[in-house]
Amino acid sequence: MLETVRDAITHKQTLLAYQPIVLAHDSNIIAFHEGLIRVLDETGRIIPAADFMHVIEETDLGRQIDVLALRAGLLTLQRNPNLRLSINMSARSIGYKAWNQTMQRFLRKDKTLGERLILEITESSAMQAPEVVIDFMADLQMQGVCFALDDFGAGHTAIRYFKDFFFDVLKIDGQFIRGIAHDPDNRALTAALVSIANHFDMMTVAECIENAADAAVLSELGVDCLQGYYFAAPTTRPSWMPGGIDRAAG
Repeated sequence: MLETVRDAITHKQTLLAYQPIVLAHDSNIIAFHEGLIRVLDETGRIIPAADFMHVIEETDLGRQIDVLALRAGLLTLQRNPNLRLSINMSARSIGYKAWNQTMQRFLRKDKTLGERLILEITESSAMQAPEVVIDFMADLQMQGVCFALDDFGAGHTAIRYFKDFFFDVLKIDGQFIRGIAHDPDNRALTAALVSIANHFDMMTVAECIENAADAAVLSELGVDCLQGYYFAAPTTRPSWMPGGIDRAAG
């Protein structure tokens, strides 16, 4: 897998797949899209991040993938002025020269890009260096960028840091969401997470929704936005990109 990712980066065979995040009270309204990094293997098969990120996360390839995902996302925002987009990054990429140069280069050209960009950092990644993440977020939030705490509930966020993070969006991990309509324990846990988010003025997103029953329960619990295959799978051919796959990441 390391070789596959390395070859994809070398030959510019990376791209984003886009998945909509909809409003809980009206799933016909898209709040924003998440841009998910993909690589192509030598046969042209699209490989999702879940298959390779755990392999490259702690290597320089992980930093390069974050740069490519950011560049692709910013190019997409540049080309589509009515779009709002979230892009994943690792806390390990904070301070990575190429990542920061890419961000600042785009923001200098168009400051409105920051206002339409959401950076997603997983809970476990954020807790590796919380003080660094807090300073990094404060700097970019002043430039209009929003931040989402991804996979909340899956990691080990210390409450003493949580109140200092100032995330704008909290994404509840799918382990609490799948089958929630028939799981009173997960309903109680999700309600508690929503309460925490509300206290800190964070918008909530429930991940991994796969059926109408779960979507209805989450709406009743007060979750703001919903994401999952029940609404739409990630696609490399979104509606704003007629006629082909976006190779912006390359």
